[in-house]
Amino acid sequence: MNTGPHPDRSETPRPAPGPRGVPTARPAAGGAAPERSVELGRPAVPAGPDQPGWLTDLAEALSAARPDDLSRARAPAAGDARPAAVLMVLADGPNGADILLIQRAPDLRSHGGQPAFPGGATDPTDVSPAATALREAHEEVGLDPECVRVVATGPALYLPPSHFLVTPVLAWWHTPCPVAAMDPNETSSVARVPVATLADPANRLLVHHARTGYLGPAFRAHDMFIWGFTGGLLDALLRMGGWERPWLPAEQVEAPAPVMSVPTAVPTAVPTASRAPEPTGDSE
Repeated sequence: MNTGPHPDRSETPRPAPGPRGVPTARPAAGGAAPERSVELGRPAVPAGPDQPGWLTDLAEALSAARPDDLSRARAPAAGDARPAAVLMVLADGPNGADILLIQRAPDLRSHGGQPAFPGGATDPTDVSPAATALREAHEEVGLDPECVRVVATGPALYLPPSHFLVTPVLAWWHTPCPVAAMDPNETSSVARVPVATLADPANRLLVHHARTGYLGPAFRAHDMFIWGFTGGLLDALLRMGGWERPWLPAEQVEAPAPVMSVPTAVPTAVPTASRAPEPTGDSE
């Protein structure tokens, strides 16, 4: 795991504002399919024999997504932003589909206590965004790459304050394997959050960032307050996966408004010696 802040703050993946400033997918004029750029030729990985149909549909939707479908930020023409990736790993849990999230340690100097996807900056040895995401997930929570299968990658999303391009990587957790916070000084807890919990309108709200005027989706789940980059991606996953339920109007809160999670009793391992900075996604 890299020791910098996670990309989970407010210029985060967010489509163009719809009514009430809430992110929505942007249809092309006249209802036609949106034009795709060359960068978006990211085919979904062919479905495996154990892969559920809903995941195949979600993988195809993410593979076809434009940056505008997920984020309002535009990458600079210079093209010198640093690459990074996050792993969005879904599993078939006891309460239906669930997704793996971590909560950063509360004492961290940057973004302490914030929920996030496993992920971080690309190392020179990483051959692809998927390699970055899998490596980071293994370092952060001990996720065995053999237990998961990458099914799609989304478009790289620019995070202006940190000057990162973060690629979301979607994976299927086909074989159960243990996970835990590998370094309690950086990760306080690990949770598999049911998609049904995230889709429940009672757990959805809007977060407003006074300095930037940002207004976007947020979630309360498993004693976590999830917003910004992570909240925006979760909102997009619910929409693309067909799980989204009507949730507006919703409670609106000011950001940052963290709800600190209570660390669970999980085994830990010896911290890795050195880390590169992780991408930052805040507006601050």
